[in-house]
Amino acid sequence: MPHAKLPMSRQGKEVAYANKVRCQEAQSSLSMAAELALEGSQPVDLAKHPSGIIPTLQNVVSTVNMDCKLELKTIALHARNAEYNPKRFAAVIMRIREPKTTALIFASGKMVCTGAKSEQQSKLAARKYARIIQKLGFPAQFKDFKIQNIVASCDVKFPIRLEGLAYAHGHFSSYEPELFPGLIYRMKQPKIVLLIFVSGKIVLTGAKVRDEIYEAFENIYPVLSEFRKVQQCTPRLHVCVRCVLSTGDHAASGALFGHEEGD
Repeated sequence: MPHAKLPMSRQGKEVAYANKVRCQEAQSSLSMAAELALEGSQPVDLAKHPSGIIPTLQNVVSTVNMDCKLELKTIALHARNAEYNPKRFAAVIMRIREPKTTALIFASGKMVCTGAKSEQQSKLAARKYARIIQKLGFPAQFKDFKIQNIVASCDVKFPIRLEGLAYAHGHFSSYEPELFPGLIYRMKQPKIVLLIFVSGKIVLTGAKVRDEIYEAFENIYPVLSEFRKVQQCTPRLHVCVRCVLSTGDHAASGALFGHEEGD
C-alpha cells in the first residue's frame, strides 16, 4: 500500500524555499564568475577599442516605478536588511547580497537601485527588490525601468601633465589641485564627465549606456597621450671616499662631508 503524502509544515516550506533561493544564488554566482572569466580571456577588439584599453564598469544606477503607494514603516519592520530613519532620509534603505546592491525605496513607489556592476545586474536587483515589496503585501509592479548613470574607471599606465592639459583644453577642463587632486574634464559629445589623475587613473561618469563610456575614453586617449609626462632621471654624483682622502681634494671632501673650505 503506497504511503500517503504528509502535508509540509510551514517551517518545512520556509526551509525548502531558503534552499531554493541559495541554489539560485549559487547558480547566479557561478554564471557571473564564468562570464567574468570569459571576458578576461577574450582579446580586445581593436576596431572598437583602438587604445587597447577597456574601461571597467564600477557602478550602475537605475530607477524603477512600482506604481503603488508604500508604507515605509511596515517595510522597514518586516523586511530583512532594511533601515528607515525618516529624520535623516525619507526612504527605506534596503540591501541584498546577490547582486550586491543597495536600493532607496520611497513612499511614492519610486525606487533607486545602485551598486550593480552591469546593466543586467542592475535590472535583476531591481526585480528582486520589487518582489520583496510584493511579498510584504503591496501591489508592486515593475514599470519604467531606466539606467540613469554608469560609472567606469581605467588606467592608461602612464603619468599625465595635468597643468598642460588644463591650459590647452581650458574650455572643457577644471583643475584646482588645492581643492581636488584630479582634473575634471567635461566632454560635450558624448556628454560624459571624466576625472583625470596625474597617475594615469581615469574615472568616467554620466553615461546612460556603456557605449558612451567606451566612446568618451577613445576620444580622450589621444589627448592623454599628447600630455604624457616624460619622467627624466636626474644623474646622481658618486664620490669615492678613498680617492678623496688619498688625493687630499678639500673641495670634494667639503661637498662629501657637508662643510666648506676654510671651516
